[in-house]
Amino acid sequence: MTTNTVADPSSPPSREQLVHLLVEAAELEHDLMCTYLYAAFSLRDGEAEGLSAAEAEASTRFRRTINQVAIEEMGHLAAVWNITSALGAAPHFGRGNFPLDPGWLPANIVVKLAPFGEDVLQHFIHLERPAGSDEREGRGFEAATFSRGGGRARLVPVSLGYDTVGVFYATLDDRLRAFVEHVGEKDAFCGDPALQLSPLETGLDAIEPVVCAKTASRAFAAIVQQGEGAPEHSADSHFQRFAAIRAELATLKANNPGFSPAFPAAVNPVLRRPLTASARVWIEDERAAATVDLANSAYALMLRLLAYSYTVPRPAPEKALAVDLGLGLMRAVTVLGQRAARLPAGPSNPGCHAGMSFTALRDAAPLAPGASAARFIRERLRELALAGVELDTAGDARTSAARSILSELADKADARLTTAVTRLPLVAQDSIGAPSGATAVRPPAGAPPAAVHVDGVDEIEGEKLTLLYEGKKCIHSRFCVTWGPRVFLANVEGPWIHPDAMDVEALTEIAHVCPSGAIRYRRKDGKPDEAAPPVNLVSVREAGPYAVRAPIVLDGRPADFRATLCRCGGSKNKPFCDGTHKEIGFSATGEPPTGSADMLPLRDGPLAIDPLTDGPLQVRGNLEITSGTGRVVARVTQAKLCRCGASSNKPFCDGTHARIGFKSANAT
Repeated sequence: MTTNTVADPSSPPSREQLVHLLVEAAELEHDLMCTYLYAAFSLRDGEAEGLSAAEAEASTRFRRTINQVAIEEMGHLAAVWNITSALGAAPHFGRGNFPLDPGWLPANIVVKLAPFGEDVLQHFIHLERPAGSDEREGRGFEAATFSRGGGRARLVPVSLGYDTVGVFYATLDDRLRAFVEHVGEKDAFCGDPALQLSPLETGLDAIEPVVCAKTASRAFAAIVQQGEGAPEHSADSHFQRFAAIRAELATLKANNPGFSPAFPAAVNPVLRRPLTASARVWIEDERAAATVDLANSAYALMLRLLAYSYTVPRPAPEKALAVDLGLGLMRAVTVLGQRAARLPAGPSNPGCHAGMSFTALRDAAPLAPGASAARFIRERLRELALAGVELDTAGDARTSAARSILSELADKADARLTTAVTRLPLVAQDSIGAPSGATAVRPPAGAPPAAVHVDGVDEIEGEKLTLLYEGKKCIHSRFCVTWGPRVFLANVEGPWIHPDAMDVEALTEIAHVCPSGAIRYRRKDGKPDEAAPPVNLVSVREAGPYAVRAPIVLDGRPADFRATLCRCGGSKNKPFCDGTHKEIGFSATGEPPTGSADMLPLRDGPLAIDPLTDGPLQVRGNLEITSGTGRVVARVTQAKLCRCGASSNKPFCDGTHARIGFKSANAT
């Protein structure tokens, strides 16, 4: 019997050997992401941290670019794991602790944590260099030349040697094609595509499920083209973006030789005293240690959540929730990592700052699907939230932001990862207030019936239906009082809704045209309640809100079929519109240009809308975005819609919310 191994390029590899190579590819993407983030965390921020105005602007650009590259590395990691899952294996988000031992990765790659600087930047450029480039390695990152791989054919997988990351991916693509040709495409890609990540969960268009050799090769090519090994003419590649930072940094240094864009963060920080003298910095300062400990814990849970997401089949809501919680944790990691770089490491290393160590847990396995996973996630998030509260005692803005993020994530997990539905007890009300705000009094005999207030909704009993009115959502579009003036009695004191004052079919139509969903109903006559619309729509109102018609899942909870959501940024009832756009003179067209409008295979189904903290509305599901007059603006399966009111690309988010300091918390 002949044993085929990757060491013999003339033979097709086994599935085990392919998975081994994919694990290494994932570890490589993961390691690079961490080193890029560490450098970004160390960058100074603004003139208050010792920079001139021009230097502060440059530092902000550097940070934004490096963070974007790190996000793309996360996308590469997901693409690699999609291929792994397609082959029937389970993704494992593990790696070694920093610094990596020489030889752990080939191509003479040295991986360690170090603050931003000229040598670190040159190291990044060297890592991302195209094949044939003569870019040198950064000082302090040189490694002894060695090779690995080759030798006799073995059953145990062996790793490849390669000169650049681009060459590695090209070889991996060739090996995968040989395997597919050997066993057949159907048998090769035996994994369930619903377990993979997609744009619906991640919001990243570049991440697509892998179902065949063509989609796998497309994923490999996208990774190379975007970053590792991209041709030099790829203007937006990681290589070119890092080279542009190098050129700008050189100009700034020429103008000010003392320009120091980063804090002196530790090289390879650790939370425990090293057993032997080594290239590691022990973080002794307790404030710094507690900050790094919380950052590491949030990072570890993020990895566990991403691994867990690969065990949950689409369209189960827990899949997208796991990704959302993971990305939320990454926001907490970012501000905590920045905070750590601004704190002292301790007396053993005077003049040296701390830094996040990205500690890798020995156990990085995904959680078992089911109730136990929900319990684990909720418990751990609550522990992190409590640690955030305990850490937030010094009035530091970054620490406070982390506390807020972690508390919000814990609350979200408690609300959405539980099977218990808590309802407030029914509380009888003598009266309810009309939309005009009139004072409510006990109704006289023969007046419309009084309401019962249930979870913020007034329930008014009629003979053939129960009419529901949720005043918090009402935007006073006046369809109710103009289409049914005998039912909806405007400007009266006391009970003002009389559900038996008109034909029940006509009354349900009034509910259907209520754009905010403030008016709904439950039928008692055996006829069906309101049905989901056949096409999911978001209408962009002129100088006004988004009008949504779909089976809405708002922040993880079913929210009926109609809603008007704020897009001016000023509502005191976010995410719902409360009319503030009129008060503040919000100006925004209801007729944005038509973009991608290819017909979707499906046009209905659940529409998940997640208001991101201090950010846009993240929308997932089949959706047609229309102008106020009904013209198609875009057909999408995922989008981020502006809700700060300031995007230059309305209705879509362009990141302006971060620059203007938009806050999603309701004004008081």
